[in-house]
Amino acid sequence: MLNCVIIDDEPLAREGLANYVREVDFLQLTGTCENPLELIALLDKQPIDLIFLDIQMPKMSGIDFLKIVQKPPMVIITTAYPTYALEGFQLNVLDYLLKPITFDRFFKSANKAKDYHRLLNQSVSSGSPKVESADDYFFIKCGNKYEKLFFDDILFVEGLQNYVTIFTTKGKYITLLNLKNLEQNLESHAFIRVHKSYMVAINKIEGIEANEIFIQSHRIPISRNYRDQVMRDVLTDKLWKK
Repeated sequence: MLNCVIIDDEPLAREGLANYVREVDFLQLTGTCENPLELIALLDKQPIDLIFLDIQMPKMSGIDFLKIVQKPPMVIITTAYPTYALEGFQLNVLDYLLKPITFDRFFKSANKAKDYHRLLNQSVSSGSPKVESADDYFFIKCGNKYEKLFFDDILFVEGLQNYVTIFTTKGKYITLLNLKNLEQNLESHAFIRVHKSYMVAINKIEGIEANEIFIQSHRIPISRNYRDQVMRDVLTDKLWKK
């Protein structure tokens, strides 16, 4: 169960989100606030796992709140202004909901919070919590949205003319980038070119057969020009021989 709080200066917006929360069995509404100052006081009184945070509010904006609070709970931004998306993601918010918010989009975001909360708890229980570093992720623009991607989540990249499709453990993302330029940024993170149109994460390769690489349910072609380099980079010091 995730204890959540709704922060919004508009009564109808608070009530709408509260109704959504009541429909989700793993969310527990702990309280609602009209501005971040009320939230700061609430954080001192009880444990909160998730905040649904509006941006433009009197006294203090949601962005200003994120800048001054040390180690806030998970945050999902709710706003009518898409221009705040990049700044919000730079402050490590979990998701960005654009008003008017549909229940389907809300539920998808809530599930993302549940999965991330479970991951954090698993890391703590294992005694080796993962500390997020700025070197672990980057942003791409998908349509009008800025998406935060972690290098470790990427399976492979497919280049198609003036754009690329990035396949990850969480889904695929299409963005207007050039594969050659992307290659320069990915090489230092253990990615290799296997074809004029494909790059793959070396540690995600599950098998190689003939001229194909297997990653989960995907089959990525290896071109003749890259085959020797692929076999060398993937198998060197990893192939057991009799």
